[in-house]
Formats: sequence, C-alpha cells, structure tokens
Amino acid sequence: MSGRTARAERVGATRELILTTAERLFAEHGLFAVSNRQVSEAAGQGNNAAVGYHFGTKGDLVRAIVRRHSGAVEDLRLRMVEATGDSTDVRDWVACLVHPTAEHLDALGTPTWFARFGAQAMTDPGFRPIMVEEALSAPSLHQVMAGLNGCLPELPADVREERYHMARQLLVHMFAERERALDEGTATPRGSWREAATGLVDAITGMWLAPVTPAAAQR
Repeated sequence: MSGRTARAERVGATRELILTTAERLFAEHGLFAVSNRQVSEAAGQGNNAAVGYHFGTKGDLVRAIVRRHSGAVEDLRLRMVEATGDSTDVRDWVACLVHPTAEHLDALGTPTWFARFGAQAMTDPGFRPIMVEEALSAPSLHQVMAGLNGCLPELPADVREERYHMARQLLVHMFAERERALDEGTATPRGSWREAATGLVDAITGMWLAPVTPAAAQR
C-alpha cells in the first residue's frame, strides 16, 4: 500500500467517524446545541478544528450527513417506483414515500440516529432548508409526487397543502419516535420497521382520502 493510499484511507476513516459522531450528537441534543468543536472532541480528534478541516461549516456537515444516507434511500425508492408502475392507487404511492426510509433504517441495525437527526434538523429554521433542498434533489421523490398527485381525490388547494404538511410531519416524527424507543429499549406499537411503515402508510393514506368538512359546517 502506497503512502498516498494509506493517507486517503485514514482521511476517509476520520470523515466517517466525524459523521457518525455528529449524527448521534445532533440527534440526541439538537443542532443548535452542538458545536463543531464538540463534535471534533467527541470524535476523539486532537485537532478541535477537525470538522471545519474535513467538512467546512456546520451546514456543510449537516448536508454530508444527509447525503451519507440519501443514496441508499434513493436506490430503494427507485426500485419501488419502478414496481409501482402506473398505479392509480393512493396507497401504492404513499408506500413509495414511507417504506424506503424504514427499510434503510432497519438495515442500519440498532441503535440508529438518522431519523432523530432528521427530526431535529427539520425543526431548526437554520438547517431545515438544507433538508428540504436535499429531499427535492431526489429524482424518485418527484416521480412519487407525480404519481400521488395523479390519483388523489379532488381537494381544495388549501386542504391539499395542509395534508402535505401533515404527511411530512408524520413521516419525520413517527420514525424518529420509533428510533428513540428502540434506542432506549422501550416498547413500540409495532414489532418491526416494516410493520411500523405499514401502519404509517395506512394512516397517511387514510388522511389523504378523508372527507373534507365544508367551510359552512366549520362555523
């Protein structure tokens, strides 16, 4: 092994250690509460500026954590989208949103931190745009949304927008809660990630197909 190859491997290992450490700390304490210096120290780096050296700003680090997982999720979702074809069943498209992330988290083993990291990032106004931008860059997501929009019932524009927000909240926070429970060893409503995903698909599908109370009846 050449000196250059050995150095590249050491750099790669250091980057992976920093990413793992940052993901865990951000998941457990929130992004605002954890500094790059704290991440460097927790990762056992003698140089407290290691995060800046390897990644740049905290925003760059957050983006790197997202991309560390997004490729695997994208591959799983593309396969589901291909299998779904031209379905006109709302449930099929909701499943394409939910199951790939659950399958990825399951494959990581226990404990995982990515779901909680995502929940923390999505509730932090400084980092939420990064999460949204990275999600929207996934080709499979655009395919899923096109398929879903093509088979949703007629809904007022404001109701449709509201339900998009509801679905996103469920996707982010239900997985984060399950991940937290598994980490703490507490009981979960479902026995596996796949079962949890199925329950979430049921709930989101039901939400999309729920009736809309007429405005006059709301007064």
